[in-house]
Amino acid sequence: MDAFIFICLILLAIVLLMTKEYVDSRRFLERKLQQIYKDYGTPPERTYGAEELAHISMYYQKHPKEEQIDDITWNDLYMDAVYQRMNTCLSAAGDEYLYYRLRTPADADELEKMEQRIMYFMEREEERHRLQRVFYQLGRTGRHSIYEYLDHLDLLGERKSGRYFFWDFLVLVSIGGMFFSLPAGLVCLFGVLCHNLIDYFKEYRQIEPYITSFAYVRRLLKGGEELGKAQIGGIEEELTAVREACKRLRGFMKSSYLVSGARQAGGNPLEVLLDYLRMLLYMDLIRFNKALHDLQKHMGEADRLITVTGELECAVAVGSFRKSLEQGFCVPKLRMEADNSRFLRAQGLYHPLLREAVQNNLCVKKGVLLTGSNASGKSTFLRAVAVNAQLAQTVHTCAATAYEAPFYRIYSSMSLRDDLAGGDSYYMVEIKSIKRILDQAEREEVRPVLCFVDEVLRGTNTVERIAASTQIMKKLASGRALCFAATHDVELTKLLAQEYDNYHFEERIEENDIYFPYKLMEGPASTRNAIALLRMLKYDERITAGAEAMAERFLRDGNWK
Repeated sequence: MDAFIFICLILLAIVLLMTKEYVDSRRFLERKLQQIYKDYGTPPERTYGAEELAHISMYYQKHPKEEQIDDITWNDLYMDAVYQRMNTCLSAAGDEYLYYRLRTPADADELEKMEQRIMYFMEREEERHRLQRVFYQLGRTGRHSIYEYLDHLDLLGERKSGRYFFWDFLVLVSIGGMFFSLPAGLVCLFGVLCHNLIDYFKEYRQIEPYITSFAYVRRLLKGGEELGKAQIGGIEEELTAVREACKRLRGFMKSSYLVSGARQAGGNPLEVLLDYLRMLLYMDLIRFNKALHDLQKHMGEADRLITVTGELECAVAVGSFRKSLEQGFCVPKLRMEADNSRFLRAQGLYHPLLREAVQNNLCVKKGVLLTGSNASGKSTFLRAVAVNAQLAQTVHTCAATAYEAPFYRIYSSMSLRDDLAGGDSYYMVEIKSIKRILDQAEREEVRPVLCFVDEVLRGTNTVERIAASTQIMKKLASGRALCFAATHDVELTKLLAQEYDNYHFEERIEENDIYFPYKLMEGPASTRNAIALLRMLKYDERITAGAEAMAERFLRDGNWK
């Protein structure tokens, strides 16, 4: 009798503890969701580690397409920072799909569907909140991307569960022994549970990544079921795909319940109880093989569920990004003119990472050669045009008041550095980078190229740089490319006057200070500031005066004598 009362008291304590945890979790969930709803349309404050960014790219790596932006261009344009500025996703599916979307230009039909989703959730707060609740409860995977493990499900081999059942039987024997001798039963139970706990963690280390994946697939299915029940107009096709994927994955849902059911955010009391029991009774390990088999049969459905969930959350995130752009946004017009010519028109264009950015207008039908003094804004302007061109074709959004252009393949050669591991000098890295653009511009069967080059061939001597740069730029202009290039070589403005429009940025020197208006102006640059900056930093007057005299003499006579 004493043993029975003792066990009842333990169970009562567990029930009270579970009830408290459940109530607290529900209160926390509601507070968190209210904050998420309030933060819609504000820049995200989330920070990222290098390892996390590597995991976020996994969906992109698993879904390669020919016209995706390459690594050189992605890094040149600081697209990791653009991604972080835009990403208000609450789930791993949303995180990974948004990254994929930013690297993957869409066609006209895809962009039209995306625009419908974006505007639907921007305009309908209740439906947006319903999705945000699902996405938050879906959550992230932690240290791992689900795709890092779904492709390696066969590596564990065949696993047997017989010994797990044996030790579970000893747990029952120990509990039964407590009715005959409470002290002896408790000692036996304690010993068996200690063994089970140590053995569990030993086994669990081998399958932990897979259990993480299982848990996330289960949360995806739970979220899919919630979405499937929702009556949200405008996304019927997506909801139908979600329902079909969930239907096909029901077998996995049943077999994986004891593997990961208690890992859901805000779970019910039964699931909390399972979280306490799963380690001591090997529940995860016993059911693992069955869940493994069921998931292997339906990998396509799991991928489809991740994709549709990511698409919907991406639409919500893009809407929030649009609202957060204090200087406004526009929906781009993407088309090709009747004569198949390359062009780009933009009004009020600015870089989305800058606050209180200077906005510029641009209308070009041939390449742009950009000159100007140091720090005048050339590189930032190139990136602003390139980033907006990429955003236009991926998330149908531009940081501008108007944007119109054809569909392009976007390439850049800007922020290069020596390849010490590969043994390449800066110049070798540079000419390889430009060669890839030239090769792409030769292709007739794909979209034309929009390319951006900062300081053409800066890695070599002046004479050969100007000669080679001239021929490279002419080749790009004659091919299927629209090129934007920045240079300090004013000679190129004359050598390429027929092929490129000249624009420049300039500075103003006022009371020993330099002011940069960052306004794009027509024509080549006519001012210089490199020596003036030396004087402002109080370089020896003999250095600055001598340099100015040499520069003036060269511009007048054409030699350095």
